[in-house]
Amino acid sequence: QVQLVESGGGLVQAGASLRLSCAASGRTFSTRTMGWFRQAPGKEREFVAAISWNGGTTSYADSVKGRFTISRDNAKNAVYLQMNSLKPEDTAVYYCAASRATYIYTSRTTDFGSWGQGTQVTVDS
Repeated sequence: QVQLVESGGGLVQAGASLRLSCAASGRTFSTRTMGWFRQAPGKEREFVAAISWNGGTTSYADSVKGRFTISRDNAKNAVYLQMNSLKPEDTAVYYCAASRATYIYTSRTTDFGSWGQGTQVTVDS
């Protein structure tokens, strides 16, 4: 199991940038795909971005492609989400997650078994 704690959320104006961080504990962090998901009020949780265990593969939701960048630092047990050109529709609680399996790449929500508590991102128009 991996324990995850997100930080970096806040209230910003449209067009601004934020960088979310996720600190992980546990010895298997570097073997797991990491993902960012978000959930807006009244909506289901949705995939935002994922990065493979070695950082070699990434994927993004179409809605954030070109604006968001996921990265990881296995030496620090951390994963990041750089969010640029934020829009009001990006407003949501953002969650960090770790894959259930090791040494695989996935972006399917059901393949992630460890979740953080979430951090609120609010983009004001």
